[in-house]
Amino acid sequence: MAEPRDTEGPGLIRRILPHPLLTLLLIVVWCILSNALTLNTLVLGVILGVLIPFFTYPYWPNVPAGFRPLKMLSYTGLVIWDIMVANVVVAWIVLTRRNADMRSCWVTIPLELRTPEAITALAGTITLTPGTVSADLSEDGRCLLVHALDAEDPAAVRDEIKSRYEARLKEIFE
Repeated sequence: MAEPRDTEGPGLIRRILPHPLLTLLLIVVWCILSNALTLNTLVLGVILGVLIPFFTYPYWPNVPAGFRPLKMLSYTGLVIWDIMVANVVVAWIVLTRRNADMRSCWVTIPLELRTPEAITALAGTITLTPGTVSADLSEDGRCLLVHALDAEDPAAVRDEIKSRYEARLKEIFE
C-alpha cells in the first residue's frame, strides 16, 4: 500500500522550483547573455535558474494567480512594435520641431488594474515607449501620472494607454 502524500504543504518540486517560468526565463537569459550554448553555460544557467527563485521566494508576497503567458507573449510583441514606431516619431519631433512647438503635458491615467505586477508592467511599458514616461503612482494605487513629450490632446493619450495597454494587461493578470 502506498504511503499517504503530504497534502498540507507544497510538494517537493514546488518547493525547489517555486516559480518554474522564472527558472526557465533565467536559464534562457543566461544563455543569451553568455552568447554561447555550451554544456557549462547551460549548467550554470540551470543552477542560477533554480537558486535565484528559491532564495528570493520568501520576498514575493503574492504569486499572480491568473497570469496568462501566451497573452503576455502577444503583448510583448505589441510593445516592441510600439517602441520601434515611437522611436521614429520622437526622432522626427526632435529633428523637425523647436522646443516652443512641442506640446508636452502631464496626463493622469485612472487605473482599473489592481495587482502590483500589472501596474508595474503598465508603468514599465509607458516608460519604455519613447515619448512617454511614468512619473508617479498615487498613494492608493488608482492613478498613474504620465508625462508625454508631445501630445495635442491629453485625453487621447489617456484613452490610448487604457485601451492599448491597460485592457490587455487586465486580460493577462486578472
